[in-house]
Amino acid sequence: MRQFLPQAKSSPITLARGRTRVRVLPNGLTLLVEPDHSAPVTSVQVWVQTGSIHEGSRLGSGLSHFLEHMIFKGTATRGPNDIARAVQEIGGQVNAYTSFDRTVYWISTPAHGTATAIELLADAVLHSTIPEEEFVKEQEVIRREFAMGFDDPGRMSSELMLATAFIQSPYRYPIIGHLEIFNELTRDDLVAYYQERYVPDNMFLVVTGDIEPADIFSLAGKWFGSAKRCVNAPRFIPQEPPQLGRREAQEEFETELSRCSLVWHIPPLTHGDSAILEVLATVLGGGRSAPLHLELREKKNLVHHIGAYSYMAGEMGLFGVDFVCDPQKRFEAEQAVLAVIARYCKGEASDAELTKARKAILADQLSSLATANGRASDIGASWLLARNPDLGVEYLERVSSVTAADLRRATCEYLSPTTCTVTSVNPRGSLSNASSGESFDSVRRIEMFTLPNGLRVLTCEDRKLPVVSTMAVFRGGLLAETADTNGLTALAGRTLIKGTTTRTSEQIDHEIESVGGHIAANFGHNNFSVSVETMVPDLRLGLELLADVLLNATFPKEEIEREKEDQIAALKAEDEQITAIARNAMRRAVFGAHPYGLRSNGTPESIASITQAQLRAFRDQCVTARNGVLAIFGDINTEEIRQLAKKLFGALPAGELLMTDPPVAPALSEAHEIVVHEPKQQAVIMVGFRGVSAHDPDLPALELIEAASSDMASRFFQRIREELGLAYFVGAAQQAGFAPGIFTFYLGTDPTKADMVRGVFEDEIALLAREGLTNDELERAKKKMIGTEAIGIQSLGAFLSVAAMGELYGFGYDHYKQRQAKFEAVTPEEVRAVAHKYFLEPHRTVVVVTPMQENPSDHG
Repeated sequence: MRQFLPQAKSSPITLARGRTRVRVLPNGLTLLVEPDHSAPVTSVQVWVQTGSIHEGSRLGSGLSHFLEHMIFKGTATRGPNDIARAVQEIGGQVNAYTSFDRTVYWISTPAHGTATAIELLADAVLHSTIPEEEFVKEQEVIRREFAMGFDDPGRMSSELMLATAFIQSPYRYPIIGHLEIFNELTRDDLVAYYQERYVPDNMFLVVTGDIEPADIFSLAGKWFGSAKRCVNAPRFIPQEPPQLGRREAQEEFETELSRCSLVWHIPPLTHGDSAILEVLATVLGGGRSAPLHLELREKKNLVHHIGAYSYMAGEMGLFGVDFVCDPQKRFEAEQAVLAVIARYCKGEASDAELTKARKAILADQLSSLATANGRASDIGASWLLARNPDLGVEYLERVSSVTAADLRRATCEYLSPTTCTVTSVNPRGSLSNASSGESFDSVRRIEMFTLPNGLRVLTCEDRKLPVVSTMAVFRGGLLAETADTNGLTALAGRTLIKGTTTRTSEQIDHEIESVGGHIAANFGHNNFSVSVETMVPDLRLGLELLADVLLNATFPKEEIEREKEDQIAALKAEDEQITAIARNAMRRAVFGAHPYGLRSNGTPESIASITQAQLRAFRDQCVTARNGVLAIFGDINTEEIRQLAKKLFGALPAGELLMTDPPVAPALSEAHEIVVHEPKQQAVIMVGFRGVSAHDPDLPALELIEAASSDMASRFFQRIREELGLAYFVGAAQQAGFAPGIFTFYLGTDPTKADMVRGVFEDEIALLAREGLTNDELERAKKKMIGTEAIGIQSLGAFLSVAAMGELYGFGYDHYKQRQAKFEAVTPEEVRAVAHKYFLEPHRTVVVVTPMQENPSDHG
């Protein structure tokens, strides 16, 4: 172990290194294995060293991404659905992704499923048959993915930036490819690419978690060792020539906000300046106390969001600043960004800025190590880029040695206005108008005590990482709002942390970010919360800040107006997402005037009308001891927390527990149908039914139906996407709160196929309503729910949230322990009765969002 990021007034932080075992099989496949017995979970990942930059004569076709879709579609011994089904049966999660330089397949599973996970991934990547019939179906699925991208202004902005910044490098092509080139691909193209690139010497296996290395080496040898060593011919990657002048590209899109990027070419990760550039990006744009945020958002009100980053791969790097703004402010915001950067070329960053950036980078690294999947991903990326599994630790040591002089040199050397690429995606018409080994429970044991004012405090001592997560959560949300005050919870959360009687918003952000921590407010339909994360030496500061905003928030009027603008901007962004449009229409139809029918962020009119007095009244009513729960988890001492909590939070008003008798929306007496026309290239169909409350005994059965309907092994996915190729995504979701909520089936499709897919979709729902789930579906759903929840609470923050919400809702902080028994007790007969009870025809609501100008169906 080696100490790094030393601080004069803080205890040292250390990270382990050298724990990864490396072995190479005779066929050339490398194994990287790292045991961690802190949770009964493992992550198994196969990294194939091929991505969109390696497609040779097919550059720009999306060949790597297409092949990723096909790998799970059948092997010599398994059919298209068998792998997803097998993963579900061990309670695991399976997924894959393609990037510029890699394709990664992973399974996260409870530890008992590790051997199965290794065998499944070996079979998939080494023995895929790429069936012709599946090729045709998946080709249509990816065309729907193209359509989704064409509707997404953020994705279009990224693609425009890359295509402008690069003129020769294959990084200029989208990972998914260009649709015209993609349409020319044949099955033979995929098979040839698969046979050439998916060879042992071009892959490596990463396994982390609750495992024994010897067992993993044996299993890997058994399932991967039989693959024949093949020639692994290197692919030539054209190097990008130096950029000698400014480049610019602006486009228009169906959006209300401008999304802008300024980027510069920088060296790849292996260059000596990589750590300097990472620190520079964090100094400039790493949080709300960073100069880009303070100057452009807080002081000049030019942007709604801004951040800086350094992206470095094996062959190239980009330093970027991205921001979202109103279109008329784009040019001024661009000039303001360049002015901030110029300051760091003329003068040096302060010691405080350097310290804050180092801690922020360390905190991000610690966060990525909180789960087995995160650690495996870190090892995989380190090996891919540097053949060194400890690259992350060593990189942080380089970060700790960066000086202010280094930052000044790098700013002047790399971030010149004359070598900048500037791109933006803007609203239609705006450019023409512009001027220019322990058990889980023993490792994580929760204790609860109650302060004299009634505040319940949960603690959990977890020594895995030197971090502390804290959350104060209160009952509230939509049930505390009316149509006139819709958005009040969201606005209160945003402004609660924007100033107190002793600190300004800027001081709050600076204090927490100076120690690599962060403070944030979140809200839902039934609650809202304020959370703080710090490293161990800064625990007291984090708790002091949390107590200050809860007890002494002043809701400054200038901050209220600024946050109103951002909240309304968020509404505009949400209105650009076709699924959000459908979901909001569904909620209005199902709940009517009930608070659950309101939008989470409010409406522009209701947000504009909210006053400072209303925000303070909301705080006084909801931020009270009896209405909330305080949870403090991490590398803590519970006795010390008892004293701190009493001292810092003992003055919180007692208040009363809210939402003990929430209003219930009237039952739907007949079916409803809503058709919404939007200028999109896809259609979304949702079929919704009145659901249950979080305390309803029918909830476990409905959760199992949701699980069985929402993955690649579901009857909906198999019938509608795999067999018929009619949808890109299909599944189910429900919301259950203090009052009865909603259960929704949904899918996305080609508008020209909306009639056909709707008929099949509704037939499948009707069959489910009549017959429930098969025994096989129910058993897989149980394993999926149990496995998903075990995987989901690996990280400290997720575990804290589950415990705090359980206590807030009245289930108890250890409710998560009872979930498995509840799921296992559900019978096929109970599922059938619940499906019949909630999914019958008279009670349904159908929402169709489509670009077509005529009603796409005569159903209703």
